Amino acid sequence: MAFLSSRRKKVRLAPELDDQDLSKLLKALLATTRTGTIATTDLCAAQISRLLDQSPGDWDRRSHRICVLADYLSATSVTRSWATREPRNANALILHAWTQVERGRSGGGLEDPDATVETCLRAAELVPEDPTPWVALLNVARLERWAQPQAFGVWNEVLARDRWNREAYLSMLGYLTPEEGGSRIQVMEFVDALSARMPANAPCAGTELTAQVLQYHALLDRGGFEALVARNHWSQAMAVKALDRAAGTWVQPGFLRHARALADLNILAYALMAADRRREAHPVFEALGGSVTPWPWHVVGDPVAEFDQAQRRAAAGR
Repeated sequence: MAFLSSRRKKVRLAPELDDQDLSKLLKALLATTRTGTIATTDLCAAQISRLLDQSPGDWDRRSHRICVLADYLSATSVTRSWATREPRNANALILHAWTQVERGRSGGGLEDPDATVETCLRAAELVPEDPTPWVALLNVARLERWAQPQAFGVWNEVLARDRWNREAYLSMLGYLTPEEGGSRIQVMEFVDALSARMPANAPCAGTELTAQVLQYHALLDRGGFEALVARNHWSQAMAVKALDRAAGTWVQPGFLRHARALADLNILAYALMAADRRREAHPVFEALGGSVTPWPWHVVGDPVAEFDQAQRRAAAGR
């Protein structure tokens, strides 16, 4: 994966990360949806299908692309129209389900949970080997606060198809947090079990560090004295261990190869700066080349501005 570069690039939000084919598609979709013609849905569907049909069996790349496309199209009727026109097209159904999930995240809940569940299950029936319908359903379980036996049933369906699916691990991590109905102990057990078995460069390698950032944010959200001393979180043994493990390996050329590696490097850069480990953060920012993800930078303010300021501080080593 060629994300290392010595040339300073413009700081920018880059939902596609370093996926150039996805970047081209997003630009093409923007041009197509702006036309507002009767054939808009057909044109978008053809463009999306060409990309999603690439690299069959690369579930990591497929999950990344569907996630980005769902967010990009969530304010349009494209996916609903496509799924209605082609009710047996797996790409259409999966993308529509993920789009409903994205709308649910931003709108405080799903418009029609039963319909979204049905869409996921129909897609899963059409492509039994594909984990992405089950990942979408896991996100439904999270939004709808399904009971743990139900949620873990869906979780097992994902793992049976893609053992280290990044989006599934992060979704389950969120489901298990105290803020969503789980507990800190469940989070710790989940992360410990993963760390004991997971390859160091698996697509879900960022789960452990994400758990630490979520806990740090929970302290900030409480306000008062706990927020004032939240930085102490990064001196605790588990947080130090997670940071040491990531900082020592992730920036090595070729170590991280999964589709959302740059998103994980954003998490690492953020955590190192929060822990005041600025010198270690500098090579991470260099590897990122200016590519910014909204989370976790948006928690404090504008993500691009926060990223840029942190990058400058890391470069100065102060």
